[in-house]
Amino acid sequence: MTMAKVLLIDDEAGFLDVLSKRLETRNLSIVTALSGEAGLKALAKDHALDVVILDVKMPGLDGIQTLQMIKKDFPLAEVIMLTGHATVETAIEGMKLGAFDYLMKPCDIDLLVQKVQEAKEKKAKHEEKIVQAQLKEITSRMA
Repeated sequence: MTMAKVLLIDDEAGFLDVLSKRLETRNLSIVTALSGEAGLKALAKDHALDVVILDVKMPGLDGIQTLQMIKKDFPLAEVIMLTGHATVETAIEGMKLGAFDYLMKPCDIDLLVQKVQEAKEKKAKHEEKIVQAQLKEITSRMA
């Protein structure tokens, strides 16, 4: 049984391959994308994705631009920013835009898996609140 379904977005194919394999051995289901644009298409296509792990420095849409579009079009998606080129300003901007967390490459794989699990739990709580609000609205209409 998989622990979470994760979209991994990074422009480095070799890094995607290695990290995907390492995360899959820890019971995560992984979908990969080599750009922000491809990641957005993957999110639109697969509504079962729980968490996005997003590189910051990429050609085309960078991680911050991709994060903005994810939060606009998929507001329940939880995003963990992952970069080898971090600056304090980028980290702060990512968190202000709604990133769940911000980790530096290379990161401890167990810490990354822990963050993915926490992000999935946060998403599940938000989804449950939406369902409860919808049920309350439906029952109030019937009363």
